[in-house]
Amino acid sequence: MLAQISTPVLPFLGSDVAANYDAAQVVILPIPYEATTTYRRGCENGPDAIIEASQQVEYYDEELDWETCRDIGIYTSPAIADTRNGSPVSAQQMLQVTQETVSKLIADGKFAIALGGEHSITTGVVEAYRQAYPDEAFTVIQIDAHGDLRHEYEGSIHNHACVMRRIVDMNLPTVQIGIRAICKEEADLIKEKNLTVFRAREIAIQPDWIEKAIAAIPTQKVFLTIDLDGIDPTLIPGVGTPEPGGLTWYGVITFLRRVFESHQVIGCDVMELAPVEDSVVSEFTAAKLVYKLIGYQAMQEGRLG
Repeated sequence: MLAQISTPVLPFLGSDVAANYDAAQVVILPIPYEATTTYRRGCENGPDAIIEASQQVEYYDEELDWETCRDIGIYTSPAIADTRNGSPVSAQQMLQVTQETVSKLIADGKFAIALGGEHSITTGVVEAYRQAYPDEAFTVIQIDAHGDLRHEYEGSIHNHACVMRRIVDMNLPTVQIGIRAICKEEADLIKEKNLTVFRAREIAIQPDWIEKAIAAIPTQKVFLTIDLDGIDPTLIPGVGTPEPGGLTWYGVITFLRRVFESHQVIGCDVMELAPVEDSVVSEFTAAKLVYKLIGYQAMQEGRLG
């Protein structure tokens, strides 16, 4: 099994509000894994960039009227499956260490937010929750520009373009939000499996899309996987494969808040940030999105204020 990286970790939001592991309700789990990028590389640097940018995020959330981090303990874990030292890491190793690490967080009662890294690692995160809830279904809600439903891509079933196919193979229900780029294979699978997809072009002309999407979630428990290219690249250009026509900031956070209000979110991840040189827009927006997730989860648990 791969060991966690033991180098010092910059805490999410900063050391002034960092909690130790035992006291934390939320654990930020960086997974800087990149192996199957097919366009613009750099997502292995995503977790560090998000955490560094979080140092500039205001503690006070003006929407929630609350300094969330003052009351909610946030622990930043050492990174796992780090490929930046040049040592090769197989997809199977990456998925195993991810699953084992997240399983421990679940067993310890932590709300885990994994930071990628490429989207393929979501398979390991979701597998940990599937093992934790063997007798209770949960829905995987995916915010993404791409379907990620290919059976295999470039010779690997664990390519980032295949992650949602692996989740469909787990027999978990899915709801896909913001999709605007799929291949013929994926289009056929959506029809064959009658998968629930809210396409970006439909969202753009349906003012009630959020309530329709909420109503389409078939289980009370949900896991959120957010590929940052689901958001329009004018807001987050630092992704591997930017697609025009994405979700707006307020569209995303309004939808996420409604999910937390109406369902039990058991965990989440934020994937595929590939920082842009001489710009901090993408990582700062991603860091603020992570902080919103923490605030909404605290609201869900009745810890607000």
